[in-house]
Amino acid sequence: MTHVNRRLLTGNAAAAWGARLAEADYVPAFPITPQTEIIETLGRWYERGEAAGRLVMLESEHSMLTAAAAAAATGVRVFTATSSQGLLYAMEMIYAVPGWRAPFVLVNVSRALATPITLEPDHTDVLAARDSGFLQMHCATCQEVVDSVLIAYRLAEHPRVRLPAIVNLDGFYLSFTREPVDLPEADAARAFLQPFDPGKAAFRASKPVSQAVAVLGGSAYSYFRYETHLASMAALAAYDEVAQDFARRFGRRHAAVECHRAEDAEVAFLMIGAFSTKALEAVDRLRAQGIAAGLVRPRLLRPFPVAALRQALLGRRAVAVVDQNLSMGKGGVLAMELASALYGCPGAPVIASYVGGLGGRDIGPGEFEAMAKEALEAARTGEAPPPRLLYTAAELREVRKLQAIALAERRETGATP
Repeated sequence: MTHVNRRLLTGNAAAAWGARLAEADYVPAFPITPQTEIIETLGRWYERGEAAGRLVMLESEHSMLTAAAAAAATGVRVFTATSSQGLLYAMEMIYAVPGWRAPFVLVNVSRALATPITLEPDHTDVLAARDSGFLQMHCATCQEVVDSVLIAYRLAEHPRVRLPAIVNLDGFYLSFTREPVDLPEADAARAFLQPFDPGKAAFRASKPVSQAVAVLGGSAYSYFRYETHLASMAALAAYDEVAQDFARRFGRRHAAVECHRAEDAEVAFLMIGAFSTKALEAVDRLRAQGIAAGLVRPRLLRPFPVAALRQALLGRRAVAVVDQNLSMGKGGVLAMELASALYGCPGAPVIASYVGGLGGRDIGPGEFEAMAKEALEAARTGEAPPPRLLYTAAELREVRKLQAIALAERRETGATP
């Protein structure tokens, strides 16, 4: 294990440190809350000469992503960051650049999407990019943020992968929360990553080449799209290699799927992101009550770690999946993906689907207890409960009160209800 420098950092500062330790050469950027602190921090370092690199402000997230991929295609190590509506503004390029096979790291600081507009977090923004070809890693702590940025570069630049990667952290709950973070020494981080080698396909001003990105006919298109899919699948084995090397060098193990007291659990929570730390606390509290609970948390979401999830969950009686997202007309994304991963497997648990934490709504200790008990009852009867929104009667009364006030105001002003 290498010598470390412990600091008290926000999640945003940890992301900036990850880019600094990776020695990112180029940072195309566009500000948006709650991500802006990341590029502000990098900008100060570059201005003061404390870090080597160049930050360039673009006119939009769309241009930012285009510039990031174009620079990566020349062999430059690129870092950038966005949030929420900014990620959606860049969505055309989010789907385009994985096909360029130009690896770089994009930190997304999750924030719920309009409408209504809010500054608080959930995962609907980042999950809108899950089918794009970007790798996806999800963080629960500030330590994981800096570590995941380094791991993401190593994984994205792996010769069997060569895809861009998203590192996701929750806005406000993690982006502005200060936690102790162990920063690797610069030399150790440099040894872990090694210089970025773009290979023979890199663009060089001294040796101009042209490459076409348009095809006619579904045969060629299908081939290249499937090649990108195979590269993403290759990242599963590559991730294990990278995580093992990271653990050997820095003493921290970041498995694709993290488990807490899940080996003998009767009911397990499945969650991603910072709110999973609430589930971890709930598991220990439920254990003290005699309920055999556990937590299973995917760090790697794309590619989807099916084998690791099966190993963690088969043999459990029930799984309570808590989604901080909502796929309109269907439900929680993680619950659907887990159901497909476990379908037809002997010993598969009953899956209880809950949508909670939308727009930053808290999930209280009593709700975790209720979910665990309901999921175990479903396992006893063999019938999964219908998907539901975590919401209290008191919250509903408050919303109804606000609606009544708004209606009364409209009537007083003669506006149409």
